[in-house]
Amino acid sequence: MTHPSEPAALEETAAPLGRAAELDLELAPGKPPILRVVESVAPGHLPEWIGERADALEAALLQHGAVLIRGLGVRDAVALGGVGERLSGTVVPEREAFARRRPLGGPVVSSLEWPPDQPMCMHHELSYGLEFPQLLTIGCFTAPARGGITGLADAQAVLAHLPEPLVTRFTEQGWSLVRAYNDLVGVSWQEALGVADRAAAEAYCRANGTDFAWQPDGGLHTTQRRSAVIRHPRTGDRVWFNQIAFLNEWTMEPAVREYLVMQFGERGLPFNTRYGDGSPIDAETVRIINDVYEASTLREPWQVGDVLLVDNVRMAHSREPYGGQREVGMVLGAPVRLADCSPTHRPAVAS
Repeated sequence: MTHPSEPAALEETAAPLGRAAELDLELAPGKPPILRVVESVAPGHLPEWIGERADALEAALLQHGAVLIRGLGVRDAVALGGVGERLSGTVVPEREAFARRRPLGGPVVSSLEWPPDQPMCMHHELSYGLEFPQLLTIGCFTAPARGGITGLADAQAVLAHLPEPLVTRFTEQGWSLVRAYNDLVGVSWQEALGVADRAAAEAYCRANGTDFAWQPDGGLHTTQRRSAVIRHPRTGDRVWFNQIAFLNEWTMEPAVREYLVMQFGERGLPFNTRYGDGSPIDAETVRIINDVYEASTLREPWQVGDVLLVDNVRMAHSREPYGGQREVGMVLGAPVRLADCSPTHRPAVAS
């Protein structure tokens, strides 16, 4: 995956797109493109196998946004890490996580620790950051007995199907992520920001265009304004890129929201989203966004050994509720800077 700062200008995109035909992809309505591997590949040869097809896979990702490789037999973090590093190059460290991940070895981390009976709505990894991964390399080590699908939604299609007034307002105002770190829910500010003390936390916030305020109880409240619509760093296409619906209070289970509001107040929710000017987002707007995501969702049940490549800028992803054990690993790679994606709002950062 080419880093956007390399000389891979938009005019070069047309050349690799033609090479996507080298891959025999299965294309079916409602499903991601599937590349079936019919000949077994020894674990030690996985990076070489991937390397021989890297250009074609990159072309397919530019064309389709995602590719599910089935039959490659990637069953552990060692194998997935080799595939991810071969395709991604630089790995993106996660910051400001709202739920924990477990390190699984090398560059591989677990999926977010999220209740299995609760859906994880559509989102783009680290879309609230100034740097985020373009490529997600996701591997299935244990497939759930039921459910647990990682859904995909094309952010270009989502943008095209959202009501124009909604898109216009979010384009003009952007969106804000409001967080209230506490010791009861989610991760601490130390863990989320990767710092040990207040001074380092303040420096991190200033460097990342984040407003902050310390609370009497020692908690930290942060607000960061970001662009809701950006341009893909390789194609230049406009995409709906944010976590407006996922991290909004109206996407929570009603009983969970009621409990959290009772405990912390509406302004003290662990996370919430607002318009860029600070105005609250109503439940109907969140419903419209989630309905458009649902209408655009591609689904394919996991099988052990699957590897799903996702262009994190082009495609949003979700996780459906599941039963039984589920073990999915992920490599976040190919870093992209927000500044290289034509943001409508450029956060002020400390130099």
